[in-house]
Amino acid sequence: MRFSLRPRKTSRPAPLGVILAVLVSVLAGSVARGDQRPNIIFCMADDLGYGDVGYLGHPVLQTPTIDEMAAGGLRLDRFYSASPVCSPTRASVLTGRHPNRCGVFRWGNALRPQERTLAALMTEAGYRSGFFGKWHLGSVRAERPTNPSAHGFQRWCAAANFYMNDPWMSCQGVPVQLIGEGSMVTVDKTIEFIRESTESEQPFVAFVWFGSPHIPHQATDELKALYPDQPEQLQNYYGEITGIDRAVGRLREELRDLGIAEQTLLMFTSDNGGRPQDGADHRGLRGRKSDLWEGGIRVPAVIEWPGKVAPRISEVPAGTVDLFPTMLELADVAIPTDRPLDGISLLPLLEDRIAERPHPLAFWDYPKPETKGMKSDQIVQELKALIDSGEDGEINEGILHTADQPWDELDDYPGWAVWMDNAWKLHRLPNQRFQLYNLERDPGEQNDVSESQPEVVERMRVALRAWEDSVVRSVRGADY
Repeated sequence: MRFSLRPRKTSRPAPLGVILAVLVSVLAGSVARGDQRPNIIFCMADDLGYGDVGYLGHPVLQTPTIDEMAAGGLRLDRFYSASPVCSPTRASVLTGRHPNRCGVFRWGNALRPQERTLAALMTEAGYRSGFFGKWHLGSVRAERPTNPSAHGFQRWCAAANFYMNDPWMSCQGVPVQLIGEGSMVTVDKTIEFIRESTESEQPFVAFVWFGSPHIPHQATDELKALYPDQPEQLQNYYGEITGIDRAVGRLREELRDLGIAEQTLLMFTSDNGGRPQDGADHRGLRGRKSDLWEGGIRVPAVIEWPGKVAPRISEVPAGTVDLFPTMLELADVAIPTDRPLDGISLLPLLEDRIAERPHPLAFWDYPKPETKGMKSDQIVQELKALIDSGEDGEINEGILHTADQPWDELDDYPGWAVWMDNAWKLHRLPNQRFQLYNLERDPGEQNDVSESQPEVVERMRVALRAWEDSVVRSVRGADY
């Protein structure tokens, strides 16, 4: 990767000690890969609240692996899911686009087959691509246009939705039951893929999307026993989170055993905020899963890449829409220019070269109904029964395939939208009223300053509407 050291604006030469210190800093912070393209592993929890990790000060939760990653890697303390619910955020990761552009308005909406995904582009560029865990972006049946294969994954073992222990998954379209703690068996499948990739000396990208700590919270007895002083509900909730941590620890251990840790970027985050009634702790942030207050979309996030990404804490806003261009640039794959992207490459952030985000983040929770909730095990078991019968029938996978649809006039866009420009966060609430917050001074969003900052409101309102117009054009098919 590129990195330039600009000359000082001074007439005197810098002391040798200063020069050496700068060079050491550059070498430590640069993510230049030389001739070897990095492996990338992206882990994502399901409904993990912003403060549901030890490194952010939770007084009870045991997350030693994630805490160690945060201490030795890049802590992204203002990292945002593209949506306050699961399927849309997952679509943003794969496309670098706001999920509304892709027709994934709510949970249970399928990702349109016309989208160009991160997995497809990296596979075409010579990467091995694998998906393991919660899909919820389409079908888990073979030969369907919205299954992981259709979106570019070469190897996959996918749950249709959230899942618990001993989960049923569809592996390349074949239903199987995995026996064990839900997060750990997901990582076990991932490790099989990583070992094969390492043996073939091929770079890989792996998506590990856990089913926890989504309701109904069913930790194993061993994990529950770690929290003897807590009520049973929290024993299950905390136990599932520690289960995720242990699974990530198993994954990190394998990377070190294979000798590829320094060649591998490992990231951990969540698909949206949690639910306080389940035990989620948002560390004073307002809101929860399903809304666009900080508690619904600000999520814990850490990136570990030994020897490449220097340990530090960043307050630069970043989000799941940024992962598509970031991973492509790291893999030396051309970033598509044939359709609008909403994310930016975070390579300058990884190299500690920016202190502010150069382009705003946008959010739009469009009020379309979700699909009917379906348990993943039920879906996969019904698929198995259908395959065993030898018939070519249909099953209810709990997925809505959105089509191009009529939209309201441009001056009457419904729903809740947000335009975030570094410290400033402008809300257009569902009642069409605007509120403005300065997140540096007021991260809990308690003090609406819209009346005292009319120029900021107007500037951001105009930018938000222009972006919404662009999204509408995408939904109507302009990008395909």
